Amino acid sequence: MRVLRQFTDTMKFHSFGPKGAPTVMLIPGLGVTFELFTPLINLLQERFHIIAVEIDGFVIGEHTQFTSIGDQAAQVANHILSHHSGHIACAYGLSLGGKILSHTLERGDITIDHAILDAAPLLPLPRIIVGPLSHLQALNVWTCYHLTGFWRRVFRSHYFDTLLDECRKAYPWGGRRAVIDGYKAVYTTKLYSISGNDIHYWYGTKEAFVARAQARHLTALHPRAQVTIFPKMNHGELLIDHPEEVAKRITQLIYPTL
Repeated sequence: MRVLRQFTDTMKFHSFGPKGAPTVMLIPGLGVTFELFTPLINLLQERFHIIAVEIDGFVIGEHTQFTSIGDQAAQVANHILSHHSGHIACAYGLSLGGKILSHTLERGDITIDHAILDAAPLLPLPRIIVGPLSHLQALNVWTCYHLTGFWRRVFRSHYFDTLLDECRKAYPWGGRRAVIDGYKAVYTTKLYSISGNDIHYWYGTKEAFVARAQARHLTALHPRAQVTIFPKMNHGELLIDHPEEVAKRITQLIYPTL
């Protein structure tokens, strides 16, 4: 029998840029580390105070386990309450990070002026398929870690090379268990409500078969949410291959007159 441990306040929050500037929080996706945001941080940190989050199970150099969407959202909210008086200018969450961000907003105890959910999975899958798919995802990540050289020869692109590099950094610390637990948490929870004055949902045309339903769900909950679709983009590709575009859009949200 698996013994469940209680994990609280184990997230890591990395700070960049001037502390007196508007705060932008960045929350990464499943199986990657906060260092995925390094190019974006470099573009933003002169003008903004950046908080880059390390999600439990994917912390570099420390063995942690993924807990739950609710616990991760609570840790994000507690950090904003404790260190930013409950208010930040902007938050960007990629995939799982967007899921965590959406449930942080669902709590209603903090204020984020502008929230970007990049291809966040807001709806659950049928429970009967979540288990098998989580193990398949764990196998996919395992092959990316152990057969990195092979996949580099297959894909030969900056986008996939970056994802493979992230897998090499994250997988040793959370391993198969973190991937399975994270995947199950993502696809067995549903967003029921969301609060915020300016909420954006982004996705690429190459992931539309999944993301389109998530966007519809969000706009049903929050009719003023804005949906942006990026042509020829895959899951996370805009952030990885075009961080300057993400930086420009975040800057325009906070400083619309620039």
